[in-house]
Amino acid sequence: MNSGSEYKNLRVFVTGAGGFIGSHLVEALVHSGAQVRALVRYTSRGGRGHLEQLGPAVYDSLEVVLGDVRDAQFIRNHVRGCDVVFHLAALIGIPYSYDAPNSYFDTNLQGTLNVLQAAQEAGVRRVVITSTSEVYGTARYTPIDEAHPLQAQSPYSASKIAADKLAESYHLSFNLPVTTVRPFNTYGPRQSARAVIPTIVSQLLAGTDVLRLGSLDPVRDLLYVGDTARGFLRAGIAEQAVGQVINLGTGEGISIGDLAHLIMKIVGREVPIVEEAARVRPPASEVRLLLANAELAKATLGWVPQVSLSEGLKKVAEYVGSNMTAYRVGSYAV
Repeated sequence: MNSGSEYKNLRVFVTGAGGFIGSHLVEALVHSGAQVRALVRYTSRGGRGHLEQLGPAVYDSLEVVLGDVRDAQFIRNHVRGCDVVFHLAALIGIPYSYDAPNSYFDTNLQGTLNVLQAAQEAGVRRVVITSTSEVYGTARYTPIDEAHPLQAQSPYSASKIAADKLAESYHLSFNLPVTTVRPFNTYGPRQSARAVIPTIVSQLLAGTDVLRLGSLDPVRDLLYVGDTARGFLRAGIAEQAVGQVINLGTGEGISIGDLAHLIMKIVGREVPIVEEAARVRPPASEVRLLLANAELAKATLGWVPQVSLSEGLKKVAEYVGSNMTAYRVGSYAV
């Protein structure tokens, strides 16, 4: 299904627009004809995050606003007049959530409440809430469908479960047209060193003698960011998606250890792997297995992933190789 004509001239508000997935979604929305208001978190430096990497053909068409999802009045002012809201703003680093759980609930839960309330007052056509496969915890069965039990194995995942349930409550209580998109492990260009794939690629390209990682046995379902963005586009307009929680994933899993060896082949460097204790999650917090059942996305959105893992990893290697100064190879990014 082509969503391009369906977004033409729609007024769209995107929170977290300067982030990894957010910047790719903004780019896709512009190419689909949308009028995009892009929220980037305010700092005194006035940075636009990854939006600064978009070409002028995309960036110059945006209305970029600097602010914070934790400010209800600010969100209310900028949701007003929009047709569709994509809410991606969140704190996402799992290790940091062990150290600063209050920050995660302030942003991930209060921020979501502010977006839902503003959307309700403004009468928007659709709100798309961004969830995460981390809310499932370690799989009790595979592939994981949307009915799988939720388990908070980190403060981060607890904050996202709470936000998902808040979105559900606004749909059931107030008939707000909400769709919750639950991507599995998205990767691609612009992802930070906090994530495992750019961590592996940047170390290998920097010429390190060993590859320093955490646990090697967890299995992940890796989804290329372009496919994730396409899923969001469909979720913003597909009528069958209202009130639904929808997984986005490939249905194929790979362990972190096997992933590291695959990337070594792509980059052309084989080095020993060293498991560092500082990079290992607490045992009961580590999510061991994530593998998606994305049949609902196929049925309701007409969506299936298109980019293979090898193809996507090559794109990441090209990006990281051209942006090595953004990756602090000698330190562990949380």
